Amino acid sequence: MLDPEKCGMTRFPAPVLAERAKPIETVDDSIRRLAAKMIDLMIEFKGVGLAGPQAGVDLRIFVASPDGTRENAKVYINPEIEPAGPIEAVEEGCLSLPGIFAKIRRNTQCTVTATDLDGNRCTESAEGLLARAFQHEFDHLEGKLIKDRFSRIQQIAARRRLRELMEDYESLSS
Repeated sequence: MLDPEKCGMTRFPAPVLAERAKPIETVDDSIRRLAAKMIDLMIEFKGVGLAGPQAGVDLRIFVASPDGTRENAKVYINPEIEPAGPIEAVEEGCLSLPGIFAKIRRNTQCTVTATDLDGNRCTESAEGLLARAFQHEFDHLEGKLIKDRFSRIQQIAARRRLRELMEDYESLSS
């Protein structure tokens, strides 16, 4: 049974971040409470998006808000994504990899088709920051982090911080 109150910000190298998330079978009150908790976490940690695995849940759900506000936050369940437009390298960070930033190559536009909290399938097109957020959060649902998109030079530059995050995780786990 899903308990949204036990969800919290999940950081690298938590195993849930490296696994493909599972589809949500039914949109019920526990999923609605999870979505609300994820929006709270996104706002608390000053993000523009947050995926289920980042909240410690292996479910195909993400939330996004182009300006990081609750008023503009939307929920995307079992999303499918179609990137479009030219590819551009823009600096990105990740709430699950605090302190790591790198230029990540992504399409400038995309379309996402997902289920909303009422169980309806909806399609939304985006460009700029929101398109980037959709692609970033979808990567999380596939078990991918921005570090997996790093060039060799970016990997070397992030090595120390990744090691610190691994040590922090191990000290919290023991």
